[in-house]
Amino acid sequence: MPMAIELFEKILIATDGSDMNITAIEEGLKIGRECGSKVFAVYVMDTRRFDKAPTDVMMKDPREVIQTQAASALTFVQSKAEGVNLETVILEGKPDAEIVKYATEKEIDLIVIGTHAKRGIERLLLGSVAEQVIRSASCKILVVK
Repeated sequence: MPMAIELFEKILIATDGSDMNITAIEEGLKIGRECGSKVFAVYVMDTRRFDKAPTDVMMKDPREVIQTQAASALTFVQSKAEGVNLETVILEGKPDAEIVKYATEKEIDLIVIGTHAKRGIERLLLGSVAEQVIRSASCKILVVK
């Protein structure tokens, strides 16, 4: 059996539960497995979404809906994490800021994050969590498309 490469001791995989994020999850887990890393799968509940939800048409509590999405996303990561020392975490706040803050607190060596590869006006208006993480984080970042 080959010896594990000790390149990254701690890896953070940011997940939003979307299908476009699957490749980033798989890549992060693969690196974690090969390096024998501690891997943190992080889902950030974007609390700004609570404020934007129209209360007159809502049938469910938005916090409950997002918590269910978060749990589902992290369960998916766990299902793919055989042979990986994995910890799952749900955070609240602005996704890019919370990812960077958590990475700093945990002394993460590598952040693995997916991108939806938005372009033009859509990217300008919506911003990009991956782009903001790249600008703010002090560790290495792998962006997977």
